[in-house]
Amino acid sequence: MAIHSASAHSSDQVLPFRESLLAMLGIAFVVMLVALDSTVVGTALPTIVAELKGFELYAWVATSYLLTSVITVPIFGRLGDFYGRKPFVLVSILLFTTASILCGMANSMLWLVIARGLQGIGGGMLVGTAFACIPDLFPGAHVRLRWQVMMSTAFGIATAVGPSLGGFLTQYWGWRWVFYVNLPVGVLSLFFVYKYLPHLRHTHPDAKIRLDWPGALLITASLGCLQLFVEMLPKHGLSLGMLGLLAASIVAFVALWKWEHHTPQPILPFDLLVDPRLSILFLLSVLSGFSMFSLMFYAPLLYQGGFGLSPQEAGLLITPLVACIMLGSISNGRIITKIKNPNVMLYIGFSLLALSCLGVVISNRWTSHGVIAAFMLIGGLGLGFILPNLTIFIQQEAGREHLGIATALMQSLRMIGSMLGTAIIGTLINHMYAGSVRQALAQDKADSWFSSFADPQILISHETQATVLAQLTNAGHQGPLLLEAAREALIGSIHMGVGLAVVVTVIALWLVSKVPLITLHAKVETTVVSE
Repeated sequence: MAIHSASAHSSDQVLPFRESLLAMLGIAFVVMLVALDSTVVGTALPTIVAELKGFELYAWVATSYLLTSVITVPIFGRLGDFYGRKPFVLVSILLFTTASILCGMANSMLWLVIARGLQGIGGGMLVGTAFACIPDLFPGAHVRLRWQVMMSTAFGIATAVGPSLGGFLTQYWGWRWVFYVNLPVGVLSLFFVYKYLPHLRHTHPDAKIRLDWPGALLITASLGCLQLFVEMLPKHGLSLGMLGLLAASIVAFVALWKWEHHTPQPILPFDLLVDPRLSILFLLSVLSGFSMFSLMFYAPLLYQGGFGLSPQEAGLLITPLVACIMLGSISNGRIITKIKNPNVMLYIGFSLLALSCLGVVISNRWTSHGVIAAFMLIGGLGLGFILPNLTIFIQQEAGREHLGIATALMQSLRMIGSMLGTAIIGTLINHMYAGSVRQALAQDKADSWFSSFADPQILISHETQATVLAQLTNAGHQGPLLLEAAREALIGSIHMGVGLAVVVTVIALWLVSKVPLITLHAKVETTVVSE
C-alpha cells in the first residue's frame, strides 16, 4: 500500500460524484445484507424447528446472533477509527456470507445456533464499521444527509420485502435458501466495497497503536451478560441465576469504567458517554430503540392474535411503518438543510412516534384498517426524522477522531434499547395475559387447560384453535367464550405494554429540549491509503 495525503474533492465530499456513488452502492448492499437477514429468518424459524427439532433452542437462533453482534459493534467501531474501516468491512462481508452458508448447511439446531453466533460477529463488524464510512466519504453534514437517503432506501427495501421473501423462499425453495439468499448480496457488496471504497484513516499510519484487549474482554463480559439477562428474563423471571447475570454485567461494566480511564488508548472512551453534548443523544438512541422495536414487535401480534387478522392483512397494515421510514428520511434530508434549528426535526419525529404508539393503544377490532395504517404511516415518518438525525448529530459532535466508536455506540445503544423494550414489555404482556387467562379459566372451572392457552400463538393458529375448541366442548367447557376471553386478555396486555412505549417516547420528547443546538458544518482531515 502506498500512503499519501489526498485533498478532498470538496470540503464536504472526499470523492467525485461517480466514485462516491459507486462506493455508496457497496455500503448500501452491506446495509441490505444485515437488514435482509434480520427480517427473512424470522419467517422461516417455525419451519426450521419442525425439520431440525430442538425447540428448546428456538430462541437461541436469534439470541446467539444478537449476543455476538452487540458485543462486536463497539469493538470494531473503535478499531476502524485506528486502522481505517475498509479492511474490516471486507472481512465482515466474507465472515457474514461464510456464516450464512454454514447456517444453510445446518443439520441440527445446535449447529444453526453456533453458525448464527458466527454470523452475528460478521453482522456486528458490518454495523460497527460500514455506517461510519459515510461521514468518512462526506465530511459535510448537509451533503451527508442527502447521500444517507441511499442507506435509508436500502434498509427500507430490505425490511419491506424481507418477511414476504422469507415466506416465499421457505415455501417454494426450502428454508435453507433463507440463508443462501445472502450470497448474491454479499458478492455484490464485496465487489463494490473492494473496488470503489477508499481506505481512509484518521490516524497517521506510523502512529503507534496499542490494542486495548482487556477493554475488549470487559465489553464482551458486560454486554454479553446483559444480553443474556434481557433475553432470558421473560421466561425465568428474577431468579437467582438471572440476578447473578445482572450482577456480573454490572461488575464487568464498573471494571471497564475504571480500566478505560487509565489506559492510554481506550477501546471505549467514556469521555464520549459523559460529554454533555453527546450523552443526551446517546440516551435518545436507547429510548428510540425501546419504542421502535416495541412497536414493530407487538403491533403485528396485536393485529393477528388480538384482532384476528391474517398474517397477510397484518403485514399490509405494518408495511406503512417500514416504508415511511424511508420516505421520512428522504423528506428529512430536504427539510433539515433549509431550517435554522435542525433540532426541530427531533421534536417532530418523537411527537409522531408517540402518536403512532398511542394509536396502537387506542385501536380495537372495530377500528378501520385505514386508520390503523395511518397510525403506522405516522410512526414510520417519525422514525425517518429520528434515526438519520441522531446519526448525523452524534457524528457531528464526536469529531473525526471518535467517529467510528461514536457511530458504533449509537448503534449498540439502540440495540440495547430494543432489547430492553422487547424484554420489559414482553414480561409485562406475558404476566398480564397469563393472569387474565387464568381468571377466565377459573370461572369456567377449566384451570387444567391453562397450558393450551399459555402461549398466545393459539390465537393465531386456526388449526390449533379448532383442536383445542373441540377438546373443550367434549369436556363440557365453553370453548368459544374462553377463546374470546384469551383474545381480550391479549389485546388488553398489549395495549398496556405499548402504553409504556408511549411514556418512554414522551420522556424522549422532553429530553430533546436538553439537546444543545446542533450546527451542521464540515471539518476535513483525512488520510487516504491507496491500494
